[in-house]
Amino acid sequence: MNTYLLLKTLHIVSSVLLVGTGLGSAFYMFFANRSGSVAAQAVVTRLVVRADWWFTTPCIFIQPATGIAMAHMAGWPLSTPWLALSLGLYALAGACWLPVVWLQVRMAAMAAQAHRQAGTLPALYLAYQRRWETLGYPAFLAMAGTYFLMVNKPALWG
Repeated sequence: MNTYLLLKTLHIVSSVLLVGTGLGSAFYMFFANRSGSVAAQAVVTRLVVRADWWFTTPCIFIQPATGIAMAHMAGWPLSTPWLALSLGLYALAGACWLPVVWLQVRMAAMAAQAHRQAGTLPALYLAYQRRWETLGYPAFLAMAGTYFLMVNKPALWG
């Protein structure tokens, strides 16, 4: 297997892990947060944080490293319209993801404490939940747009 195909394989697998972990985590956390079960929220938020550290974080670095290397090998300048827009959308998703990670860590701590004390979640948890969801939608759409651009490589402008 040549270097380009190896990079492409890593790029595709890491993109699947990145978006798949994000979508799966969002699905379970979204519904755990609506379950009314502090125990479920404590478990799911803890596991979502763990999934982000184990899967999402490494893929966040693998994606641009492999993508930029492949673009260079293929002779595509980063100013190529579909590639530049892809990088912009990826950066937008990342700008949403960073505060999401912080929110998830805080939410996991609040849920764990409430569960240990057999209490209820503080109002701040709900505020963080709303911010978490609000940031998740543009992040997901940005990644979907990035997928579209990477697969189709459309002529956009210029």
